[in-house]
Amino acid sequence: MTLPAPTYDLVLLLDPQVEEPARAKIVADSLGSIESSGELLRHDEWGERALTYPIDKHASAEYHLLQFHSGGPELLDGLDRTLRITDGVLRHRIIKLKPGVPDAPEMSAAPPLPKVEAGESATQAEAPAALTEEPAPAAEASVAADPVEAPAAETPPAEAPVAETPPAEPAAAEAPAAEDAAPEAPGSDQA
Repeated sequence: MTLPAPTYDLVLLLDPQVEEPARAKIVADSLGSIESSGELLRHDEWGERALTYPIDKHASAEYHLLQFHSGGPELLDGLDRTLRITDGVLRHRIIKLKPGVPDAPEMSAAPPLPKVEAGESATQAEAPAALTEEPAPAAEASVAADPVEAPAAETPPAEAPVAETPPAEPAAAEAPAAEDAAPEAPGSDQA
């Protein structure tokens, strides 16, 4: 019985400040490498998204997901080497998927990132409106006015039983023997 070819995910994070033809060439070269030595299963363009933390002073990146079967390690090594030295690639990651992993979610419905205006900082432009607006006072009043629900949040979760360890033997039992064995210092008075 032969095992099916392993499935791999290649996630590309491309620099959005690089011209569109250069980014398209990076993706096309990756697709060409995969199709020449393996089998392409899917290519998802997730678009430009905010990064969790800045990479090379970039706050966003253009995301691409490529899923493929690889016939051997030559394809993986070639992709890794090429993407590591290619200008315009902020990050890339090749991951071998375990059998039974669910399909990647559809990410094409993400809202576009706001454009940064002149004089506006990048963090102000990236903050979603829900985070910048103040919470509604009615919601706060209803939580504070309902004392019945407050104790439920304060009850601790059930704890797992902890095995008790026996107390350590006291060291005092050995202490008199150590004092008896110690020679007396000359000239010391014992009371």
